[in-house]
Amino acid sequence: MKRRTALSLLAMPSLAQAQTWPQRPVRIVVPFPPGGSNDVIARPLAEKLQQRLGQPVVIENRPGAGGAIGAAQVAQAAADGHTLMVTSSSFAASAVVQRTPYDAVESFEPVARLAVAPFLVLTNLNFPPRDIAGLIAYARANPGRVDFGSSGPGGINHFVTEYFALRAGLRLNHVPYRGMPPAVTDLVAGHIQMLITTMASASAPIRDQRVRLLAYAGPGAPAGSPPAPTVREATGLDYEATIWWGLFGPRGLPPEALRILNAAVRASLAEPDVARVYEAEGATPAPSSPAEFGAILRADIARFREVAQAAQIRAD
Repeated sequence: MKRRTALSLLAMPSLAQAQTWPQRPVRIVVPFPPGGSNDVIARPLAEKLQQRLGQPVVIENRPGAGGAIGAAQVAQAAADGHTLMVTSSSFAASAVVQRTPYDAVESFEPVARLAVAPFLVLTNLNFPPRDIAGLIAYARANPGRVDFGSSGPGGINHFVTEYFALRAGLRLNHVPYRGMPPAVTDLVAGHIQMLITTMASASAPIRDQRVRLLAYAGPGAPAGSPPAPTVREATGLDYEATIWWGLFGPRGLPPEALRILNAAVRASLAEPDVARVYEAEGATPAPSSPAEFGAILRADIARFREVAQAAQIRAD
């Protein structure tokens, strides 16, 4: 009995330590400005995590350098679970073309994927093709004469469009913009022929039928989305492009903090009001384990590296 009591007492400090996490407010860095998709995904999550963790969970926007400034702060923070980051697939694209003071894989601990949304293949109304198969046939017959827009060189939209061209055997002409809004404006005006972007970036012209939705680049469109096939369904093409949002911490998070965080994220994403906010962004909650999310990140970096080499993508 005495031996059991002694062993029990020895175990108590580690158990108490696990139970006291988090010990102070938790900061979630969003490395982009307020109001963008990363911010929209992060805020309802922070509210739910605060209820579950019993500590304030504060959003801190740290934009700049395509997300690299905020990400660097998180990579350099103490790995105690009190500093986290919400970012998207653009993090994987940046890892391929940007010089950063961190390594996207080695410097961060994946906590959970939060949500996914398909990219959409859009064309202007004056462009002759009426479906995705017609677009591919037209682009093959007119190499280099189909202009597509992006949010900028090396951005996620640039990558997923060049990935489409690579899989379909096309040569498209890249027209970079400073952000997605001017690219959408030029698509509506007919200055560019096509754009692959998210529902959140082009919801108004899609709703008002000022652009043509040819296909979804991948599965996962929320309920109520406009009807269209996926590229794979319509053409059999080996192409799928979705955007994810996820939660990271600095590499080396304590296992107990990682476990508690992942469980709290899963429970939060299951709440209907969170799903409604995400659906308005064109996204669907899609929680994962830390290991699954890490595998997704590594696969995206490998895919984008292949695309960057084939299309000679470099950031400005």
